[in-house]
Amino acid sequence: MVAMNKPKSLLRAGLVALVVAVLAACGSNVKNPVTGQTERTVMDERSELAQGKKAHDEVLKETPALANPALQAYVSDLGLKLARLSHRPELPWTFTVLDSPEVNAFALPGGYVYVTRGIMAYLDSEADLAGVIGHEIGHVTARHGAQRATRAQNAGLGVLAATVLGAVLESKGMTGAGDLASTIGQTAAAGYVARYSREQELQADTLGAEYLARARYDPKNMVDVIQVLKDQDSYRADQAKAEGKAPPSGDSWTASHPSSDQRLREIMQRALAYQQQQANKAYADDGRARYLKAIDGLPFGDSREQGVVRGRNFFHEPLGFAITAPAGWQVQNGSDALLLVNREGDAALKLSAVPDKAGSNHDEIIRNAIKPDTGRVQRVTLASGLQATRFTGTQRNAQGQSRDIQFTLVAGPQGKQYLLQALGRDVAAVQRARPGLLAAEDSFRALGPADHAAARPWVLRSAPMPAGGFDALARRTPLGEAGSAQLRLINQAYAPGAAAPRAGQLVKVVEAAP
Repeated sequence: MVAMNKPKSLLRAGLVALVVAVLAACGSNVKNPVTGQTERTVMDERSELAQGKKAHDEVLKETPALANPALQAYVSDLGLKLARLSHRPELPWTFTVLDSPEVNAFALPGGYVYVTRGIMAYLDSEADLAGVIGHEIGHVTARHGAQRATRAQNAGLGVLAATVLGAVLESKGMTGAGDLASTIGQTAAAGYVARYSREQELQADTLGAEYLARARYDPKNMVDVIQVLKDQDSYRADQAKAEGKAPPSGDSWTASHPSSDQRLREIMQRALAYQQQQANKAYADDGRARYLKAIDGLPFGDSREQGVVRGRNFFHEPLGFAITAPAGWQVQNGSDALLLVNREGDAALKLSAVPDKAGSNHDEIIRNAIKPDTGRVQRVTLASGLQATRFTGTQRNAQGQSRDIQFTLVAGPQGKQYLLQALGRDVAAVQRARPGLLAAEDSFRALGPADHAAARPWVLRSAPMPAGGFDALARRTPLGEAGSAQLRLINQAYAPGAAAPRAGQLVKVVEAAP
């Protein structure tokens, strides 16, 4: 939702329109800092810096930086340490922790590197974080963004469209039943530039391992990081199986990364070869204690400002409302809207805030913002007692074609207006889902005492591992049935055969915030 500032899939339409409209500069010859080879490119270093800065500003509009100065400084210091040992130490490097629960990291040309608080929750040491950052630095030093922009320009796309859409879309998994008709088209259009090639990913991994070794971290942490991200896919597949659903098939970080054992061995061989060239072959401490201290109190999952999903419920404490999805439905919180998606994945209820300028009452909003051709208005009182207006009718799209629309306007808490819109693969899907759609609408309510308690966000803490292992630890958390599995995941003990922490060892645990 607009006030929630939480990205879940694609950049907002305004950013897409902006980047697609930008035209590329003329081509030139540039020496690749890593390979030493001359490349024909549409983006020299000056263009990299300019395009990267413009894209950086847009990224932060879509996904704000985490409001934690100490953690931002910690990540920036580590990033600069690695960047100064890279093939392009002279770039004005910028490292940012994004306030997103997604498990991702990405980079833009010009030295802009991003990690989410989501990925930091699953790393276990400073060396792991250095591996993630080193990989992204590798993309920049090898000019992968510029190479991708050149390919895209040859296909008639703008440079900024290639760099921003490529980097940012790959940083946001497009999984889930909520990606309905409105996003399918954008996904298909962006597919050409949505990912680095597997050769580029392998090169970035190799460079990341090299930069780790230069900074005196064991390069095997690159392999550990890859395992962490592979575990994410395994966890999602296991959870889907437990719920009787098909495994997720969307774009995840690991989907674009070669995952064979041969690839991991190659990374290690190259890193170890670099190690042999160094006079001092001893590695420094992996910085686990420093890392656990740095992330203490880090929001885990949804944050208070973004609203929290708890099972079928969504609570937004700052805006003072809650809503409950029907049994079997899924709740997906996005930057511009909340989606309640049915079990079949072919229909959803979209909840979004109505801008104040749209009107002061429901009739004005319908007339000024919706602009329907025909329709029927019904005044209703929701089960929660909130006043609402249901509308069923038709509306013309930008091409002048008529389409059926169904929505409900609700006068919500704090004097704000909300739009609850029925979406579906087709009219028949919406009709089949109508009982669930109406039940979800009726659940829209002002937060009550029980809702306020459930709306408490979660944070990461460190605690000694109890003798009873993860099962005992999970009973101390608010994580619920999947708590033990989630704790294994954030402590790098999820993969089959992974060593469990010993009793008394400091591990990450999830607590409800005060």
